[in-house]
Amino acid sequence: MNNSAPKPYIGRFAPSPSGPLHFGSLIAALGSYLQAKRSQGSWLLRIEDLDPPREIPGAADDILFALDAFGLHWDGPVVYQSQRLDAYQAVLDEWANLGLTYYCHCSRKTITESGGFYTGHCRDLGLSATQASTRLVMTNPVYEFYDQLQGSVKIPTALAEEDFIVRRRDGFYAYNLAVVLDDAAAGITEVVRGADLLEPTGRQIALYQRLNAPIPNWLHLPLATLSGQKLSKQNHAPALDLHQAGSQLCQALAFLGQAPPASLWQGQIDEILNWAIAHWQLPHVPGTTQVELKCTENSHFQRPALL
Repeated sequence: MNNSAPKPYIGRFAPSPSGPLHFGSLIAALGSYLQAKRSQGSWLLRIEDLDPPREIPGAADDILFALDAFGLHWDGPVVYQSQRLDAYQAVLDEWANLGLTYYCHCSRKTITESGGFYTGHCRDLGLSATQASTRLVMTNPVYEFYDQLQGSVKIPTALAEEDFIVRRRDGFYAYNLAVVLDDAAAGITEVVRGADLLEPTGRQIALYQRLNAPIPNWLHLPLATLSGQKLSKQNHAPALDLHQAGSQLCQALAFLGQAPPASLWQGQIDEILNWAIAHWQLPHVPGTTQVELKCTENSHFQRPALL
């Protein structure tokens, strides 16, 4: 008989410092925060500063300031990916010694012209590291996984079986490698994030298996869209208004199907979050990958309409 206590819940929020937080960021932050706090668990913060060309000076500090203004206080020290490069390289060195990685000189254009999926062209060529990306030999493809909100998610065979990049041609470590190593090191038990990251999840599960590490649960929240376009930094989504934190928290709760009472919209931050933790109901979150927003004339978001 197994009398061991259940594993404590550990969640996280992991923004990139490529710009300020926007309403879509708030949805991911709030959803992951409420999942953790409703489970009486920890909510960690990681800054994914792994791609210097896309980073904006000061954005990391602005993210911390915004989360604090919205009452989303993280547990423990902030982790910066830029301080974990040695850990990423150590794993790549180990895999290289085992013959699990190889250098690839194929361009994105070449792959697109060959059907959009990498076919393993460079796997047995023994190419040099000069101007090369590093790919992982895919020995354990993942064709399907279960998401607590999206249900059973199937992955196209060609994508599941692809030898994917773990270090880019420009020398920067690939997102899939870094995020799995970071989450595994932190003991993350559930990954809560936007549905735009559904597709990479299969590759990440394969990496967990390769590392022989516990695989977390998955929960991909719907994306906020305007006119069918995802709110994102790349699409110049407006930054959160820190002077309207309470109202925007309630807007995010409404987006997530939690229906905060009218009296709460004028409440204090702590009051709103305490209500949200006590009343958080995952089954009420829309089980779709997108939710279309409607805007008022002052650019505040109204109650969303499901797609």
